[in-house]
Amino acid sequence: MLLFQEMILRSVKLPFTVKAEINLVLVAITVLGLVTRLYGINFPKAVVFDEVYYGQFVSLYMKQVFFMDESGPPFGHMILAFGAYLGGFDGNFVWNRIGAEYSCNVPVWSLRMIPAVAGALSVPLGYLLMVELGYTHYTALVASLLLLMENSLIAQSRFMLLESPLIFFLLLAILSYLRFQNSMSLRVKYMGLFTYILLLGLAAFHTWQLIGDKTQSSVMVLVQVFARCLALLVLPVVLYLGFFYAHLSLLYRSGPHDQMMSSAFQASLQGGLARITQGQPLEVAFGSQVTLRSKSSKPVPCWLHSHKANYPIRYENGRGSSHQQQVTCYPFKDVNNWWIVKDPGRQDLVVSNPPLLVRHGDIIQLKHGMTSRFLNTHDVAAPMSPHSQEVSGYIDFNVSMPAQNLWRVEIVNRESNREVWKTILSEVQLVHVNTSAVLKLSGSSLPEWGFRQLEVVGDKTYKGYQQSGVWNVEEHRYGRSQEQKEREWKMLSVKTEVSEHKYSSSPLEWIAMDSNIAYWLHPSSNAQIHLIGNIVTWTMGTVGLAVFAALFLWYLLRRQRKITDIPEGTWRQLTQVGVVCGGGWAVNYLPFFIMEKTLFLYHYLPALSFKILLLSAVLEHLHTDILR
Repeated sequence: MLLFQEMILRSVKLPFTVKAEINLVLVAITVLGLVTRLYGINFPKAVVFDEVYYGQFVSLYMKQVFFMDESGPPFGHMILAFGAYLGGFDGNFVWNRIGAEYSCNVPVWSLRMIPAVAGALSVPLGYLLMVELGYTHYTALVASLLLLMENSLIAQSRFMLLESPLIFFLLLAILSYLRFQNSMSLRVKYMGLFTYILLLGLAAFHTWQLIGDKTQSSVMVLVQVFARCLALLVLPVVLYLGFFYAHLSLLYRSGPHDQMMSSAFQASLQGGLARITQGQPLEVAFGSQVTLRSKSSKPVPCWLHSHKANYPIRYENGRGSSHQQQVTCYPFKDVNNWWIVKDPGRQDLVVSNPPLLVRHGDIIQLKHGMTSRFLNTHDVAAPMSPHSQEVSGYIDFNVSMPAQNLWRVEIVNRESNREVWKTILSEVQLVHVNTSAVLKLSGSSLPEWGFRQLEVVGDKTYKGYQQSGVWNVEEHRYGRSQEQKEREWKMLSVKTEVSEHKYSSSPLEWIAMDSNIAYWLHPSSNAQIHLIGNIVTWTMGTVGLAVFAALFLWYLLRRQRKITDIPEGTWRQLTQVGVVCGGGWAVNYLPFFIMEKTLFLYHYLPALSFKILLLSAVLEHLHTDILR
């Protein structure tokens, strides 16, 4: 009986077996990363530095109000908003100053959780990346411990800021590529673009080597090339566009950034058309006061504009001008954007009762509201586009240059030949009666004498539909009072002063950590939070970078002389870590030298992370290949 039972037990096999290997070192540094980044992130319960900036976007997401931020794609703001959503944040908080105490409805822990987790997981990612580059687990441990204990990385991870998610996704992208799995990058800031380009270069080099590998069949080479193109080119574009699609789908209410978009887009937002046209007449009439917005948003959205400044008598290249009043396209709403639609056969500038509506094909004059100059064009070369005509506000200098200020209204999207010109809805071309030139945004910027505003020209070669030659009325009111020559307009201008930020710094200062940032100051106890790095790590990282560059150049020169100091495998490993970590440092640091924006120490943190990884590689090489 016992023998029979033993035979049965031997004949029965388990359906499946699970074997698991746990790297306790990796688990330990992950736990330490989570503890150092997550413990006590509720403190302080006040707005810390750039939380005042990102918090505004989070609130807009919670209220589904449209906005656009030019600093990066929406993915970064979306992950911060996701943390707010998990905490039940309703978006009701006024983000107006650093140090403002959070109200009870703001889930501080939830707002700061995702950056903290991203910062914590960057520590084991550094470990895994060094192992994937072929270095020992001891070297990987050194790299992860340096990342773990870096003050600046800890401080930046503990608040609602985007540098930690950026570093996490950069490391994840490179690690994923090196493992030939999920080789694409989720960019949370446009700075991540440079690491993506580095990754593309690395993939192109590997693909070129693969093509020359005779051991691989042609089919296998094609499959590998296709997989890389799909993962590194197609998928990132699909995701990038997908994030914008989600952004625009979620944010359907009118908001403060609407004017960056076209009038038609603004009208598509809930409350957008009502906000623009509230109290405005729909149909344009002779005597209407209007602002004309270009349908083109290249280089930026702008409005037809004039001001009390004339074109120079002669340009720098020696060409002459009419010396008449400048007409430009201005990318901000301004009182000088207003024009009066005048009937050439009447002298008054008011809307009659009933209004005499402007229709497709009608001839009009446009009179500038602030300066009373008529929109004019003539056979004088435009300042930046000499093949097109100059557009000006006509001034009678008693010379043989008569006024040519009649324009024909052509409604591009009309449904009938006598359609009425409508606010926002009508897309209009203004065709000059004398020369048949079309009023057009050239896209060029004027020099200092034109206040860097955008050039408007008369294009005689204009054909077909071009957004640069199409305008629509955005703001509109009927002129009722009897002002004729002198018109009083309410000046609604905001004086802006561009000044250097107290804690801004230059890229050269980052290398030696010659700057810091005061993130928060307690109003009574004088407790402070500063972004400042570990001086030992920063100094060693810079020395390590210099040592690597010197060693690599030395080996390269020696190899050119057919002298082999290190094994071929070590040389390939050194080259790869130089491309990945040295290249990662370079592409995340050097572009800041040509950027015209206010820079802070935290902009260096992605580059610092790669420099720390390179330092650990240099230490292993010194220990293994030189000191031995």
